[in-house]
Amino acid sequence: MKKACFLDRDGVLIEEEHYIDSPDKVRLIPGASDAIKLLEENGYLAIVASNQSGVARGMFDEESVKKVNARIDELLAGSGAAISAYYYCPHHKDGNISKYSLECRCRKPEPGMILQAAKDHSINLAESFMIGDKLSDLKAAENAGCKQTVLVKTGHGEQEAASPEAKGAIIAQNIKEAVKLLLKGNSQAS
Repeated sequence: MKKACFLDRDGVLIEEEHYIDSPDKVRLIPGASDAIKLLEENGYLAIVASNQSGVARGMFDEESVKKVNARIDELLAGSGAAISAYYYCPHHKDGNISKYSLECRCRKPEPGMILQAAKDHSINLAESFMIGDKLSDLKAAENAGCKQTVLVKTGHGEQEAASPEAKGAIIAQNIKEAVKLLLKGNSQAS
C-alpha cells in the first residue's frame, strides 16, 4: 500500500483568495513546489482534499474548480513537482444551488474525500499525513485514521492556531516547514 500527504488547497498550497474562482488568481505559497518534490522523493503521494463550497453558493461552478487545479499543476510542473490527485467537496448545507445544497460525508471535517482517495489509490492511512490551515482539515484526517497532522500558519492558520481547540496541534509556518517536520518525525519513528 502507498502512503500520502493530504493537503488542503487554499491557504496551504496556494495563497488564500476568498472563494477563488479563476485560474488567474492562483499564486503558489512560497516553498510549495519544494514541499511537493520532497514528498515525492520520500515516497508520498501529494493529494489535495479541499472544501469548495463556492460551488454550492453559486459563486463559481465545478469547471472553475478544475481550471484552478489545472493552473496549480502548470505552476508546479515548472519546478518539476506534481499533485497526484485532487478531491474537492462542492457541497454546503446552506448553498443556493439545490443539487449541491446538502450535508455530506465529504465536506471536512468529515473524512469522505480522504477515504475515497485511500480507496482510489490504495493508500495506507495509518502511514499518511494531513497539512491544513484549518482545524477542520486536521479533524478530517483524524476521522479518517491518518497518522499525523500539521496546522500551517498560512491562509487561515494564524487565527486557527490561536484558538483553544488548537492546543496540542503541531504548527508550522508553511507547507515546506510542515513537510520537513512530518518527514523528520516519520524517519525517527521508523
